Amino acid sequence: MTVIRVLHPITRLIVGGAQENTMFTAALLDKSKFQTEVLSGPQTGSEGSLIEEVRERGVTLTILPELVRQVNPVLDLVALWKLYRYIRSSRFTIVHTHSSKAGILGRIAARIAGVPVIVHTVHGWSFHDRMSKSTRLAYILLERLTALFSRALIVVAHQDIEKGLQEKIGHREQYHLIRSAIPLEEFDPIHIDPASIRRELGIPLDVPVVGNVGRFSEQKNPLEWVSIAAKVGQVLHHCYFLLVGDGPLRLEVEYKLKQEGLMDRCVLTGLRRDVPRLISTMDVFLLTSLWEGLPRVIPQSMAMQVPVVAYRVDGTIEAIEDGVTGYLCNPGDINEMASSCIKLLSDPNSRGEMGRRGREFALREFDVREMVNQIAHLYTDLLKSE
Repeated sequence: MTVIRVLHPITRLIVGGAQENTMFTAALLDKSKFQTEVLSGPQTGSEGSLIEEVRERGVTLTILPELVRQVNPVLDLVALWKLYRYIRSSRFTIVHTHSSKAGILGRIAARIAGVPVIVHTVHGWSFHDRMSKSTRLAYILLERLTALFSRALIVVAHQDIEKGLQEKIGHREQYHLIRSAIPLEEFDPIHIDPASIRRELGIPLDVPVVGNVGRFSEQKNPLEWVSIAAKVGQVLHHCYFLLVGDGPLRLEVEYKLKQEGLMDRCVLTGLRRDVPRLISTMDVFLLTSLWEGLPRVIPQSMAMQVPVVAYRVDGTIEAIEDGVTGYLCNPGDINEMASSCIKLLSDPNSRGEMGRRGREFALREFDVREMVNQIAHLYTDLLKSE
């Protein structure tokens, strides 16, 4: 049997959902059928790096220095040329791109190189309503162009299909829903002792905890998270808050925590890779993202039986059943978000039932091996139709 060569270009390997999705796909695809490589730009940052972990999982990784996140016409042209030469010389049968910059340059390079099958995963669209109109239009036009080169567009949420079609990106037959999944065996509350982790973090055993795992960036909206936490803390004076992660807004978050008088009840862990252990200490997961594909922290929290309170945006509405596995609130309504947290923290029975239902949903919908199987089947179907 001929082994199919597959390349996964991605802009950068920071600690994030799109990057973990790419890493698991490359690591878990059947090696008797697929020879899989990842190509990434060099940038990481305060969000942390997955570069070493990708290599530790046995994935061949190439770093392309010119592939940077920022728009840079000179570097972008050099990156496009080098991508083309690498794809052509390595004779990849499938190029499967991820993220905005690599998604655009990678698909153009693959098309010029004559790659038979070009696939792109939309981990949330590159454009959103908080951009300037000109920037948003530029991204839409580039997505329309590169969709012409794509045999398939994988999305993680139904919402992204409708959003893409609304902007005339591709046609409906190109779209395939494959959830961005998680290694469920790692997210199993039975194997974790939350009390020991609370002692490690200095959190009392008998207090409620509201938490979050994510980048401190504009998209994740951490300053509003602190505002909601302050409202919860005004009602539940013994409540603690746990923030896991780092990012460009770290200093602003710390300043706002001090302003709100929460520093003595808030633990900031910085970057951590033991996410299941940390989620296990939480009673409620509070998510304030302003736009998303489908954030992996939702199934991660659900798998750990922790209900999620989140804004009603993009893929979150498909991951949370309002009032059943968590609460969805109108974007920007910090009072509604705080009230939902307080309601859950004040009712252990309701919180426990939501947690159990959330875990059932996560086990059904978000198994990483099923995600990889679906991607492999898609590759096979696309190759058969060549």
